[in-house]
Amino acid sequence: MTTPYPFSAVVGLDDLRLALLLTAVSPAVGGVLVRGEKGTAKSTVVRALASLLPQVTVVHGCRFACDPAAPDPACPDGPHTPGGPSDDRPASLVELPVGATEDRVVGTLDLQRALSDGVKAYEPGLLAAAHRGVLYVDEVNLLPDHLVDLLLDAAAMGRAHVERDGVSVKHAARFLLVGTMNPEEGEPRPQLVDRFGLVVTVAAPRDARQRAEVVRRRLAYEADPAGFAARYEQQERDYAARIAAARAVLPSVDLPDAELDRIARVCLAYGVDGMRADIVVARCAVTLAAWHGRDRVTADDVRDAARLALPHRRRTDPLDPPGTDEQKLDDALAEAERQAEEEDAAPPETPGVPGSTDPSGDDGPDDDGPGGGGGSPGPQNPSGGTGGSTHPPSESDMPAGPGREPSPGPDPSASTDDPATGRSPSGAVAAAGTAYRPRTLRIAARGEGGHAGRRSPAFARRGRVVGARLPQGKISGAPHLFATLRAALDRAALDRPALDGAGASEGGAAGAAGAVRGIRVEPRDLRESVHVGREANLVLFVVDASGSMAARKRMTLVKTAVLSLLRDAYQRRDRIGMITFRGSDAEVVLPPTSSHEVGVQRLAALRTGGRTPLAAGLRAAVATIATERRRDPRRRPLLVIVTDGRVTSGPDPLRLASALAGVSTVVVDCESGPIRLGLARRLAAALSADVMPLEQLDATSVRRGPSSPPPGPGHAPDRAYRRAA
Repeated sequence: MTTPYPFSAVVGLDDLRLALLLTAVSPAVGGVLVRGEKGTAKSTVVRALASLLPQVTVVHGCRFACDPAAPDPACPDGPHTPGGPSDDRPASLVELPVGATEDRVVGTLDLQRALSDGVKAYEPGLLAAAHRGVLYVDEVNLLPDHLVDLLLDAAAMGRAHVERDGVSVKHAARFLLVGTMNPEEGEPRPQLVDRFGLVVTVAAPRDARQRAEVVRRRLAYEADPAGFAARYEQQERDYAARIAAARAVLPSVDLPDAELDRIARVCLAYGVDGMRADIVVARCAVTLAAWHGRDRVTADDVRDAARLALPHRRRTDPLDPPGTDEQKLDDALAEAERQAEEEDAAPPETPGVPGSTDPSGDDGPDDDGPGGGGGSPGPQNPSGGTGGSTHPPSESDMPAGPGREPSPGPDPSASTDDPATGRSPSGAVAAAGTAYRPRTLRIAARGEGGHAGRRSPAFARRGRVVGARLPQGKISGAPHLFATLRAALDRAALDRPALDGAGASEGGAAGAAGAVRGIRVEPRDLRESVHVGREANLVLFVVDASGSMAARKRMTLVKTAVLSLLRDAYQRRDRIGMITFRGSDAEVVLPPTSSHEVGVQRLAALRTGGRTPLAAGLRAAVATIATERRRDPRRRPLLVIVTDGRVTSGPDPLRLASALAGVSTVVVDCESGPIRLGLARRLAAALSADVMPLEQLDATSVRRGPSSPPPGPGHAPDRAYRRAA
């Protein structure tokens, strides 16, 4: 067995080591998510933690690591007698690979034995193996969402629950959950990040001496792992003893009301949603006090706990820039301190007059609110008044949609438009408006279900049952019971030709039913269900950024539309890419990635102006799709071309139609005005693509003009765009 790298030999990474030690003392803190670039020892530190955990005593022969002093009454291997035979073993470190299936994580029923032998046999999964140990998920941001939800639910409840084919199995699953991720590969959903108790961002040291020490220790470890570990053996024992001591002290640590009020003030000042942040900070502060050997939480404990548990909860919008807001946290801590000092220094209030120290209860006319009453003023509105406003919102307060221009805030291109042409100068940057819910763009043909998602129809592991098939190896999904029984009947009819005669001689239907009851289902009769669900796609945007798009603030509407489609791609778990064309060439501003927030940043910085080389944009799309097909042939592309169809530079783009044959394409027609040339529709016809006017992209729009006839009998609600004539 390979000797692990010692935890105490890690150079730097103080916050990460502290966060891991705190969760080792109290798994109720909620686990740790480690964010950092590649090569920052994330995995090394996590794997080193397992050797510090105290040994666990388990019931002899129990696959679920039950504690003999308090065995799980619902253990599938139970019931266990308290005080029975037991074994001591090290705490387990279970690694969950990115490609793991749901059955591998939660366990599964042995369907072959259940159908052929009539035995309910449960095969434990990784959650059972990690019970009372560490569950480590590398690249947690690449794990399918349903698996991450499952892990976090099990970590929060301390139990795993399997429901399959009418059989229910529950078992204890209390573990220390640790996930690592590289932000370059995409950010996880804010809802998932919020479920981790602590989040730590790590980076390589910027000090030359520290970097040299890292290399020195690594080379020494690789040369002699056992000898290197022996040098840190005493420090490892000290850490293990301190963890055990902190666990013993933890139940007796007191959290004073004053510190609990401080936690609430900090969370309010920081602007977090919900109550999970308050609870995690409180648990972390109590654990910090136990780690330092104190029996009472102090202000320093609250401050340190807030720095570990709050920064990642500030990012509430999935397309907000990633990272933490350290300055906001510092301000929240300072604000909480100021409020506490003001409350300590404030004289007692007069009974019956909230907020007043004057026995008469009169605050004076200057402090009266709009209704004449005293007390604090109502909330401020943007115009400077107090309380609620009675006048309707102005046009500048209304959200932007595809049919109107957003007006809140200064538009970078507004002050530079040429009044004669209505165009922005070359290189101007237009601002996007407020995103809206766009119509769903889907690939009509059914895919093979390469990547689970929420966009296009495809064969999948879950969803609507549409048929049955022979399993490829071990059954991976639910069995198709009717098809299995029919296969067993067909096999029995071939094996026993006298079956029909026996059934007839015993009296028709009753005899046939008795014959069916006598048939035994064998493994070769098993059929698995075929499901149709949804898959994720590669959504590749090709955006016209030429001068014609800058006219009449059209680029603002285009950016708003693309921003809305980016948000939709995030919600449907797609990979995205973006190509822009202007001047004389096209540029891949965003190679295909899962990092949607980077796409938003590139879109915001998109400049407009110059001529329109539409062919160059299509040529770049062909090359990008070909590269992605070689890299991931199971992910189908959806090409979204955003243009008015004008061509003022380069060859005829229609010549590239054959190169895009077989690629599902949607052309978003940005042409506007009373006179339209229909160039985008002509492009869509050449590409055998669907076409959608920009003003109809908003799914909430109910406008319908002469060019938008009512849907016919074959119209699908999510396919409101029309095939080009």
